[in-house]
Amino acid sequence: MNTLTASMALSGKAGRTKLRGRVDAGFAAPARVRLEGVAPFGRPVFILTASGDSGTLILPRDDRVLTGAPPAAIVEALAGVALTPDMLRRAVSGCGLSGDEPSGGQRHGDDLAAIAVGSGRAYLRRVGDTWQMAGAARDALTVSYAEYANGRPSTVRLVSETSGRAAADLTLRLSQIEINTPLDAKVFEAEVPQGSVPLTLEELRRAGPLGVPQKP
Repeated sequence: MNTLTASMALSGKAGRTKLRGRVDAGFAAPARVRLEGVAPFGRPVFILTASGDSGTLILPRDDRVLTGAPPAAIVEALAGVALTPDMLRRAVSGCGLSGDEPSGGQRHGDDLAAIAVGSGRAYLRRVGDTWQMAGAARDALTVSYAEYANGRPSTVRLVSETSGRAAADLTLRLSQIEINTPLDAKVFEAEVPQGSVPLTLEELRRAGPLGVPQKP
């Protein structure tokens, strides 16, 4: 899979903050992403574009912009889950959290299997005559899949734990999924509005998940 676009209905919690909204997403292998937080009307809540290790976050409604920050750190500040563009693409597409080659596995009964993949594990379940990705775990992050349609999950749950407790528990319900549709490179380039006030990663973190940093 080279590209994926989808509309994602987001719900859940990050810390004590309840999250709900819609995000339009575009991904291109190996590490490009565009996430646009859709508002009920008017300009987007946020636009995140990233390629490799550098991301740009635009807050159009607040005239703020964060540039040159690690994409995983931006996603963590927005939603409580630290995901690189590649990890997020894999998670949303139903491919787990790692692109490493499997190195071993273990069956659990007739219908479940656990596969070692890099520093994590992938979990498969038998559905009829085929094996289906049930979820994956890597470090403190887990992803689980449900409601498969046309061979891909339409519901993705992401849980990040800290000290044994869920720091974030998010559910993404996917629709309008398109695979391997050509995407122009400009999709992943930020168009920063004139007059945008610089924003730091620390300010974004202080604002909390999907918070609005105050202008200086």
